[in-house]
Amino acid sequence: MKFYNTIIRYRLWLGILALVLAGVTHWQAGFWPAFFLYFVGVIAVFTHFFIGPLRLVQEPMEKGNVEEVEKILAMIWYPNLLYKPIRSAYFTLKGNLAMMNKDFDSAEKHLKKSSDLGSAMPEGEGANKLQLGMMALQKGDFRQGESYIRAALRAGLLDKESEAVANLSMSQIFMNKREFRAAKDFYRKAKACKPTAKQTVDQIKEMDKYISRIPG
Repeated sequence: MKFYNTIIRYRLWLGILALVLAGVTHWQAGFWPAFFLYFVGVIAVFTHFFIGPLRLVQEPMEKGNVEEVEKILAMIWYPNLLYKPIRSAYFTLKGNLAMMNKDFDSAEKHLKKSSDLGSAMPEGEGANKLQLGMMALQKGDFRQGESYIRAALRAGLLDKESEAVANLSMSQIFMNKREFRAAKDFYRKAKACKPTAKQTVDQIKEMDKYISRIPG
């Protein structure tokens, strides 16, 4: 696995080296002796730009090594050349990194690109739309936030924690709209997810204090 990751990391330069050696061999001995080097070089360069090195991000992400993830993403010079599902994953990662750096404008731009491309997994698309919805709510754009979060719930989410956050956000949106029956329905759905994240649990406890007093 380590050897394979090394090949991926240096694939472009190995491909260029193979093409240079192919050119020299072609000049000295003809095309057919150089054919294999041409073939290897073209495949290596093509896969670097078409597939990219995103496979390498898994290990540093698991270790929380954000700096290494950023270095790997920086190896992708032309993201628009990437295969569509991989391009979507690239923009999702860029958006998540921007959010971690509190650069919400860049995060929104990248996540919208990923959302427009779609995801190979519906749950991935749902997670993107949930993030976009939460950013819209932070900006006070409740209409856009509701639209994105509804789309996230329709697409499906990766885990019950995210589902709880989405339903709780919808409950708060409908509370603001004074549509109390819908607010209660989404609140019950959020609670049924049995989230364990402290922030979500605290929000549910806070709503518990007065949700039963609300008409509807």
